[in-house]
Amino acid sequence: MILAPTLAAATLFCALPLRAQTAHTFLSAADLEQQVSDFLQAQADTYNGQAQIVVEPLRAEQLAPCTQAQAFLSGGARLRSRLSVGIRCLAPQNWVSYTQANLAILGTYYVTSRGLQPGSVINDNDLQAREGDLLRLANGIVHDRELLIGSITTRRIGPGSPIKANALRSADSIERGQNIRLEARGAGFVVNSHGVALEGGEPGTQIKVRTASGQAVSGTVLNAGTVLVLM
Repeated sequence: MILAPTLAAATLFCALPLRAQTAHTFLSAADLEQQVSDFLQAQADTYNGQAQIVVEPLRAEQLAPCTQAQAFLSGGARLRSRLSVGIRCLAPQNWVSYTQANLAILGTYYVTSRGLQPGSVINDNDLQAREGDLLRLANGIVHDRELLIGSITTRRIGPGSPIKANALRSADSIERGQNIRLEARGAGFVVNSHGVALEGGEPGTQIKVRTASGQAVSGTVLNAGTVLVLM
């Protein structure tokens, strides 16, 4: 179904580069379906898995002639098993249509081999590999084993459970309430002291800390035990 000649300016989208066509060579329905498939493949390539894509046939008789087109997802849309993909024609006239597609990404993910308590450092023995459709997992599940190994759990995780990113922190991060080393730097001097983190943070983030004198200051997390304060 052809929609309005122009897409509302507020609509956000991600799109593949234009597929160039020779002058007066119109895209067939099969060409447009292939662009949708190529677009979904490019999105699926961000996952560590094998994509399976089925695009529903377009009704070419309902589409005006087109020589240049883009496939896109509306702003905020994420990959899922069943989704609507937009097709924008840019020449010789502007129109937008939508088609449906089925998508699966078959790959490896990991579950816990035993229950993990808060503060556990994840190692190889804590993980078991599983195969399945990565899109059917809950949002935020960490698929990459390298990101899991060495991370520290922030909550209890039951045995046989996939692991969410919000249940982990980096081994180089700082937790709220943690005793830390303060490194104060200024013009021509460096002073080391101790303090307490008032916030948690990953390396490179700004957090507030309380100094030994009780003053609250802001600093940058350097590693698991050090916060830098610039004077």
